[in-house]
Amino acid sequence: MTPPDIQGLQDQLDAAEQDARNLVSGLNEKLGAWRSREDSWSVAECLDHLAVGNRIYLSAMQAAAQQARKQGRERRNPAKPGLIGRWFVSYLEPPVKAFKTKAPRSIRPRKAPALSDAFDQFIESHHQMRTFLNSNADLDLAKIRFVNPFIRGVRFSLATGLHVIPAHERRHLWQAWRVRKAAEENVGVKSAASSNP
Repeated sequence: MTPPDIQGLQDQLDAAEQDARNLVSGLNEKLGAWRSREDSWSVAECLDHLAVGNRIYLSAMQAAAQQARKQGRERRNPAKPGLIGRWFVSYLEPPVKAFKTKAPRSIRPRKAPALSDAFDQFIESHHQMRTFLNSNADLDLAKIRFVNPFIRGVRFSLATGLHVIPAHERRHLWQAWRVRKAAEENVGVKSAASSNP
């Protein structure tokens, strides 16, 4: 039986994936590539940013999990972030606060990726996340730490990392919905999206 905390993380991934499917439903490549400004992101670029970020974050967590498994660090507590981890997760949640930070160069999206490819890459990153979660649910995720690949000198627990990913996804899916709405208004296309938070 899947522990409730692990199922909760799975549910968050499922919800983000469904939101992304709703986001791209009925959206053509032209609207998917639309930007409000030259320095802003399109819907496709938001999805590409998430896919790239997920892969890099997962790679860092995977290395820590492999080392912990060799050390026999089995599950003792639920996969929940500590105090600082909870604050960081809440900071990422939408709506985006007034204070914004620029994405690190390593996870900036490709320039004008195809919407279909960006979406496929996002879905593939979710397959990888689920594999990681299912393979490592037996480890002590709340105590095993990994080096954050985007914030120098910061180490998070794997539990925090696993909560950061869906929060970061909700942040940029929220952004992408706003971009989609603006694109439809500016290009003059009204589509039948099934969901728009």
